[in-house]
Amino acid sequence: MSKWKERIPGIVISVILVAVFAVFMVILLQSKMVPTKLLILGGIALVLLVASAVLLVRSIRNKGQFICGASLSLVLALVLGLASNYISVATGTLTEIGTVRTEYTPVAVYVRTDDPASALEDTKGYTFGILESLDRESTDSAVSQITERFGSAVTTKTYAGITQLIDGLLNKECGAIILNTAYLDVVTELDKYADVESKIRELEVLHVETAVQSEAEKTQSTGNSDAENRIYTLYISGSDTRQGLNTVGRSDVNILATINTETRQILLVTTPRDYYVPLPVSGGIPDKLTHAGIYGVNVSMGTLEMLYDTDIDYYFRLNFSGFTGIVDALGGITVDNDVAFTKGNYTYPVGKVQMDGKMALTFARERYSFVDGDIQRGKNQLKVISAIIDKALSPDILVRYNSIMDSIKDCFEMDVPYDDIAALVRRQLSDNGSWNVVQCSVTGTGDSQIPYSMSDYAYVMRPDYNTVNKAKELMQAVKDGKTLSKTDTNITDADRTRYASMPGDPAASYTSSGSGTQSSSGNNYSYSDSNDYSYSGGSDNSGYEEPSVPSEPSGGETSSEPAGGDETPSGPSGSEGFPPNPPAAMRHPQSRIPAQTAAKQAKQSQSLRPK
Repeated sequence: MSKWKERIPGIVISVILVAVFAVFMVILLQSKMVPTKLLILGGIALVLLVASAVLLVRSIRNKGQFICGASLSLVLALVLGLASNYISVATGTLTEIGTVRTEYTPVAVYVRTDDPASALEDTKGYTFGILESLDRESTDSAVSQITERFGSAVTTKTYAGITQLIDGLLNKECGAIILNTAYLDVVTELDKYADVESKIRELEVLHVETAVQSEAEKTQSTGNSDAENRIYTLYISGSDTRQGLNTVGRSDVNILATINTETRQILLVTTPRDYYVPLPVSGGIPDKLTHAGIYGVNVSMGTLEMLYDTDIDYYFRLNFSGFTGIVDALGGITVDNDVAFTKGNYTYPVGKVQMDGKMALTFARERYSFVDGDIQRGKNQLKVISAIIDKALSPDILVRYNSIMDSIKDCFEMDVPYDDIAALVRRQLSDNGSWNVVQCSVTGTGDSQIPYSMSDYAYVMRPDYNTVNKAKELMQAVKDGKTLSKTDTNITDADRTRYASMPGDPAASYTSSGSGTQSSSGNNYSYSDSNDYSYSGGSDNSGYEEPSVPSEPSGGETSSEPAGGDETPSGPSGSEGFPPNPPAAMRHPQSRIPAQTAAKQAKQSQSLRPK
């Protein structure tokens, strides 16, 4: 056999190996995830291995040497090929979930169940009922779409609140109504309207597109730059919308993560979904925090920015509907449970509990089994998130890698720039240090109020500003580079003394039958009117003059309930202090809020309000 023919097998093997190596290095360089020092050392090591394999297979005359070289070449090609696939899938997934820059608000046209109309075009000539102020931008956009479809102007009739709008349809004051579908979920939680979906019928859903504030806009408005921003505040939002991850809807998980990449400190602060706070779009009128999601992720972020007096850099959104997929793709998770309870077919003892996707979802959703209700649920959600992170960092992820990446695409989206993620990975690979993660939850007191997005009494949670101020201090401590421990989240007597001089409750909401006066002095706010429905209070939430209201319900929860619902405490309707049909001025009073909060709200109003 000629020398040339003896070298052909070696040349083929060498060309394939070098090509695989070259592709791997290109993908690795494009990922930007490997530190320069490690990249150089790793590159040199791989070049030496590839060169050794090429030398060993240059001739088949020495069979032992050739077999050794061929085996080395095969192993290197498989490892480099697999690594190339992992890296490309990871970068592709991160890029895909991080490029969402729009949200869609589903606005539907509804008619009565017995209405003869079977399509939107059949309602031409109808009078359409619309909300007077709530989410008016989306409504106006939907009206414009209908006008364009009809080729003529649409007649509208405005209503002050959601229940009034639905009553107008049912009472035949209008032939159809135009309503954000998220509001229907809100109103069906009211006892009087629990069966409203059996009385009205959806004709068509119109999608209104809203731009999510881009990173460039944030950098320009906050003055932050990638070079100096090694401290991040990330908003983690969890929703249960089944119409798509970038469809607006109530946010039932609201967590702020303050991250210091220099000190490897992460503080997770969870805020109850029923927290009664002003929204950037509500003109100072308090609402449930969960309702902020109806107006878009920017409004949810703006609400928490006002509450904690901080700037949020990025958001990370989780869809509960796809939540089970990622847990199952991970092969299940282990959660350290501290409160035993049973829900449906699942039992959760105290201690470490192995969970599949459905069991973990039930665990994260449940709140009625706990004395602390939504507060304990928030803690459980943090436990599930921590368990997912722990499992994702284990070697087990390698055998399920592709299925995990596919699951992430279905249930996550974020606006964290890819370059920032790559920088975090490089830093971790360079130092390989451990992270200190501390969790805390803010709390409050159950109450019954009329939130901005509703037109009837519902359960809300008035913030305990001792816990809010403590959370603000912890956030600042992380930003300042201090090391936290679990005991640092406890509120001391000295803390309470210091917090007593801080601004009071900006969600001090007042009820009115239409005429009255408001006043504010220092940290106290009050309202009174001719019907004697009044509230006055400050930082201690004292002075509430309405009769006592029921606490959060402790009854059962149906299996079809999403991550949380709006409850209407039974009993107050029609009793003293709770008029059965509150007028418009009472539904949306002009609340007073501290000057700092008002200034921040005014600053954010234009940029956060959905376009």
